[in-house]
Amino acid sequence: MSDRRREVVRTQIAHVAVELFTAKGVSATTGEDIARELGISARTLWRYFPSKESCVRPLLTGGLDLMARRLRSWPPELSLTEYLERSEAFDDIGEQPLASMLDLIRMTRTEPGLMAVWLEVHHSAEEIFAEAIAERAGAAPDALFVRVQAAAINVALRVAAERFAAQEGQSEDMADLVRAALGTVDHGLGPVTDAGV
Repeated sequence: MSDRRREVVRTQIAHVAVELFTAKGVSATTGEDIARELGISARTLWRYFPSKESCVRPLLTGGLDLMARRLRSWPPELSLTEYLERSEAFDDIGEQPLASMLDLIRMTRTEPGLMAVWLEVHHSAEEIFAEAIAERAGAAPDALFVRVQAAAINVALRVAAERFAAQEGQSEDMADLVRAALGTVDHGLGPVTDAGV
């Protein structure tokens, strides 16, 4: 099976898993339920994912993959805030959230298995962010400042996504939330100000 086809199947599994988790609850949904809904065997499902909770992983990685690509194109002469202001680099982040992804992020608050997958996805992304930041700075990926910057960006993205998912119908835009969160990282731990976010 081609890599592209595998990703399509993984994404289909993720959507069905979230639908069933939302309708029945995570504990009441089995891997067999997910497989049956897709018309595949449970054995096939387990070849793609090691647990029912991990089935949702593809829905959680899209925005982080996009951010990693953006960090790779961040010019060394610009601060993160300048990059955010001068480019449309983050405008398409608002295109990422789907209803099922937002349902999933909301469920991470009350479902430990899903929270574990959410945090694992972010942990993996942090490694990729560190590589992109290190390349930009001409530094080693394990340099302290690189690791701290990667971690700060990662947390800002997680908090922005969780806030967007939690607002359910309010007017904050995902791209604006990401910009505000990353702007907070860029400004560091200076004097306390009310940024209105």
